[in-house]
Amino acid sequence: MPQPGQTCHLEVKQVTSNFGSLLKELARKMKLPIFIADAFTAKAFYGNPAAVCLLENKLDEDMHQKIAREMNLSETAFIRKLHPTDNFTQSSRFGLRWFTPASEVPLCGHATLASAAVLFYKTKNVNSTLTFVTLSGQLKARKVEDGIVLDLPLYAPHPQDFQEVKDLIKTAIGDTLVQDICYSPDTRKLLVRLSDTYDRSFLENLKVNTQNLPQVENTGKVKGLILTLKGKPDGQTQAFDFYSRYFAPWVGVAEDPVTGSAHAVLSSYWSQQLGKKHMHAFQCSSRGGELEISLCPNGRVDIRGGAAVVLEGTLTA
Repeated sequence: MPQPGQTCHLEVKQVTSNFGSLLKELARKMKLPIFIADAFTAKAFYGNPAAVCLLENKLDEDMHQKIAREMNLSETAFIRKLHPTDNFTQSSRFGLRWFTPASEVPLCGHATLASAAVLFYKTKNVNSTLTFVTLSGQLKARKVEDGIVLDLPLYAPHPQDFQEVKDLIKTAIGDTLVQDICYSPDTRKLLVRLSDTYDRSFLENLKVNTQNLPQVENTGKVKGLILTLKGKPDGQTQAFDFYSRYFAPWVGVAEDPVTGSAHAVLSSYWSQQLGKKHMHAFQCSSRGGELEISLCPNGRVDIRGGAAVVLEGTLTA
């Protein structure tokens, strides 16, 4: 029989060991590298900010949404390793998911650009091209001298009957003159082209009522509203082929500053309208953002933009 003192000593030693292991396990689970990057801009505090989390280990499913809600940006991206031996510096393929404060979304261009910027500029990934496995298939991000090029799906919109969406449009923009209406069933985005009589300043200052849109359109058909306008290069300091704004209150985003997924629809529309494969676009939010667009022969679209990482730290949850 062990002496009473020895038994106590062994028990305390065992408890201390277990407690230390528990602390280490908690510390490992609680600390996530997190960044905020402004996408589609070369300067900080412009473009569209996205949070980016690097996941060394599997994250509880509900934690994705909790973190996105805490960050309270239009999107939070989660980059995960596809294999246990992968690392963020050497590997070229990763899993990628995007969450708004309200829900997961199937495609987000600016948060993909932000994710690539974090890997290229912060973890010093050695590859010139990264592949992300997503709900929208495989997306590629290529580092170039003056930014990052995203390879995104191209979604062709179809003509939309005005009567079916007149209440939505009336609620959003009142009596503003509309020139064309299209719908992208793949992305559930409604594209509304404003009259060519309007200019960029009109679109920038247009008051859009997004608060009631989820009640007016509650069938699930529309998840995003694109307002767009033909560019007028004369008199502008820089020529743009078209302008846009994007609203998605159905997924918790009243207005998105710069939207890559919306340009996957806009690129197809304006290429047909203008007869061009290469275009320069500007999204007229208060932060603003520029996109260089090239339609590819394979039916996809390259969208180039800059990115500035403005914050890095550790998330404890």
